[in-house]
Formats: sequence, structure tokens, C-alpha cells
Amino acid sequence: MPTDPTQARAARWGALALMARPAYIATELITAAATTGGYSFVADSVSKLGEVGSSDGYASPRHEVMNGSFVGFGVLLAGGAWLSNRELGPWVTGLLVVSGVSSVATGLAPLDRDATLHAIAATPLFVAQPLALMGLGHRLRHRQPRLAQALLATGVVTAAGAVGFVLTGEDGAAAGALERLALWPVLFGLAGWAWSQRRAGFRDGR
Repeated sequence: MPTDPTQARAARWGALALMARPAYIATELITAAATTGGYSFVADSVSKLGEVGSSDGYASPRHEVMNGSFVGFGVLLAGGAWLSNRELGPWVTGLLVVSGVSSVATGLAPLDRDATLHAIAATPLFVAQPLALMGLGHRLRHRQPRLAQALLATGVVTAAGAVGFVLTGEDGAAAGALERLALWPVLFGLAGWAWSQRRAGFRDGR
């Protein structure tokens, strides 16, 4: 954590923003619980929860919760990364800001309104997040080797999930599972890093 009071304050807020992001999963659960026509966390993509219309008996009445979540947690990602830029470094910060902006754009372009625009909005997230985790792991390899290894492994896992999701597509039998494999571990990987930063700040009295 930085010693300058202003920088330390920014880093604390950045860490808190990243630590809050695992709560995103609750918004998926809340939205899925209200769907009609059936929803599978294994077979159905996350984006399906954000559909504003209905088709073939399927409807997501709480779609505004999901789309709002994409926007809100995207802001937390981009803002948290920006505030933590000194600790993350320029490349990791840039990749996470791109990821956050991609999440915001995804929430503003529901899948059933314009599938092409939705795909364009969401694609950077699946590319940038695994690279950011691996970049952060590489950055920490000497200072925090255990955390570095965990982040590198998480980056590889999320990259594999992203590739699998892209190859199988929205209609793949395991599309939902693969997409969540690409997204959920990132939440906990970054939150774990942020917690380590907070703990370091507490020990240093900042």
C-alpha cells in the first residue's frame, strides 16, 4: 500500500470496491429465481437473465436486476482498478478498466435487443480478465509467490472457460457452466488480492 495519505486512501477504496464484487453472484441467483419457463445455470448463459422480452414461454421479470448488475459491478471493477493502479501496475489496470467498461456496455445492450451489439460489448471482458489475472500473478511472483501462483492458475482456468464458451456458443449444452467458469473465479481472485492489500495496509497502520 502507498505511504502518501491520498494514495493510501484511494488504494483502500479501490480494494473495497474489488472486495465487494463477489456479491455479483447474488444478483444472478435473485434474477434466476424469478424466471419463468425454466433456467439452467449449466446450460443457459448469464446474458439470458438480462433479456427484456419473452420467447417460447421463457421470461426474466427481474432482467433489470441483471442488467443493472452488469453496469454496477462493471463500475466497481473499472473504478476499483483505477484507484488501485499503483499496486496493479499500468497493464493490469488497463485490462481491468477495459473489462469493467465491457461489463457496463453489456448491461446496456441486452442479448434479445441486439445480439451482435451484445456480443461486441461482452467480448473484451472475456479476453481482458484472464490476461489481467495472469499479468497480476506475474507482477507478484517475487513479493507474494503463493498469491501469484493462485492468480496465474485462476487466469488459466478463466481463459479456458472463456475459450470453451466461445467455441460452444450461447446454445451449447454447457454454455452457462463455461461462461461462469470464465467469470466467477475472477471475482474471488481479485477480491483475494484486494484483501491482501487491505491487510498489508492494516499492518502498516495505513
